[in-house]
Amino acid sequence: MRSLEFEDVLKEKNLVFAEFIDEEQKQELRDFWHQLREEKKDNISGAEVDEVLSSYIKLGLLKKSGTKNKDDEQDGPAMMPPVENTDTIMILSAPEQKNVTKLSGGFSQTGNSFVFEYKIGEKLFTLDVTGLDVRYKKLLAFFSTSHAALKITGRVMSFGFAVSKIRGGESMESDSLKPVSANLIRTMVERLRNSQIVTQNPDNDRITPITRIPELRDYVSSMEDTLPENIRDWAYSTLRLLDDDTIGADEKRHAQHALSLMMSVQWKTSHFEPVDPHEARRILDEELYGLEEVKQRVIETIIQINRTHTLPFYGLLLVGPAGTGKSQIAYAVAKILRMPWAVLDMSTVTDPNALTGSSRIYVNARTGRIMDAFVKAGTSNVVFVINELDKADSNTSNGNSADSLLTLFDNLGFTDNYMECAIPTNGVYPIATANDITKISGPLQSRFAVIEIPDYTPKEKKIIFRDYSMPKILKHLGMKPEECSLTDTAIDRIIEHFHNAPGCRDLEQAAEHLAAHALYEIEATGKKTIRFNEGQVTRILGL
Repeated sequence: MRSLEFEDVLKEKNLVFAEFIDEEQKQELRDFWHQLREEKKDNISGAEVDEVLSSYIKLGLLKKSGTKNKDDEQDGPAMMPPVENTDTIMILSAPEQKNVTKLSGGFSQTGNSFVFEYKIGEKLFTLDVTGLDVRYKKLLAFFSTSHAALKITGRVMSFGFAVSKIRGGESMESDSLKPVSANLIRTMVERLRNSQIVTQNPDNDRITPITRIPELRDYVSSMEDTLPENIRDWAYSTLRLLDDDTIGADEKRHAQHALSLMMSVQWKTSHFEPVDPHEARRILDEELYGLEEVKQRVIETIIQINRTHTLPFYGLLLVGPAGTGKSQIAYAVAKILRMPWAVLDMSTVTDPNALTGSSRIYVNARTGRIMDAFVKAGTSNVVFVINELDKADSNTSNGNSADSLLTLFDNLGFTDNYMECAIPTNGVYPIATANDITKISGPLQSRFAVIEIPDYTPKEKKIIFRDYSMPKILKHLGMKPEECSLTDTAIDRIIEHFHNAPGCRDLEQAAEHLAAHALYEIEATGKKTIRFNEGQVTRILGL
């Protein structure tokens, strides 16, 4: 990077000094910058510049031009974003002792503000927390509420005391601080130091279930007009049961849990918004190549919503060889309908109770997978993707799993044995997949519009491998298209080898193998691009 004065660097990065920084502090930052320039002989990389500036931003010394200081927007310490390669946990106001590096004491909290209190002799000192790495906010609250005795390590700077370490300490005489496991504190601090904040999408925030009986009672009474009649009656009946002193503790526990689960679901009306056929086609084309007749049949089935504003009378049964994109179609339909989906894998269901739940008479009773799906989705309007429906019709010693599915599809209400209440299913749209339709009973087939998914031709598989599978894998690995490519004869060799394999899963696995091999070559040898020929593909894939 070209040689620039510190202010020029700030201007280039659209940064300014924070309002509270005085001239002496500004000069200290300039001096550090000049020292860095001398050490690097004015050969400072862009990454090094960003690291230095990020550290200053974290400390609250710099900010984006035109923004307010966070200290001006809210009470309490400024929340500093975590920055790699820095060790500052928080900033305290400057202590009277200028050469101090270690302090023993504890944190306390008032509102959003934190302070650190420590003693020297009999004299008590208090330092305000003026800046705090956002990752440590809840830990600081824990230290405050538990009155933990701590040792902090840092250094005095012109803007305050920069804390870099927190360790467990010993309680001092005549104070209220308590010793906390040193190992616990060390583990939490280091885990946070090496962690990242998981960004939450505010549109997808999970609603915390209501579990306490008084809150459940208030919720039911406030929301009763939005509940289906049978669920409303069941809810009030359950609340009366919870007030009955003759009912055992286990039964009350189950009833309370069932009520909490039922109230965690938003019971919506059966009115559905129209589907845009052009958008539906775009979504399907994004997921799958070819299968034009299949895509058209899918759209024709779900477009009925546009006139009836209800879900289609029949669900979709997608039948075809493994790897032909049946599941992708199911997920695409859920996206088109703008509904969450839940997956039921029938190959793992050996007991109908796994779907319908178990009676509350048992201590370890629980809900079935179908009710679990409603709870997880948080809504009664959900697409049920039923994988391997042809595995559901096999009789077991405990009954036939298919019978449970029939009640789910009838729109008359599904009853979970644990819930003991009929659950409305007019907002459920079933999409099933199967390899062999002959293993599905007539009653089950009659609930679906059956769509046969043909296998792909060699020509189609070539296009899928080249234009879908390879780009998808490269994107997943963070590779550019030019970093891994194949000759046309190499692709032909792959297609020829897998021509008898149904679907495209083998092709995608081959693409992943080749891309990973190319990535290894690039990382190990420093090559910029890898292009595989027929011989190399044969050797690498063992064809």
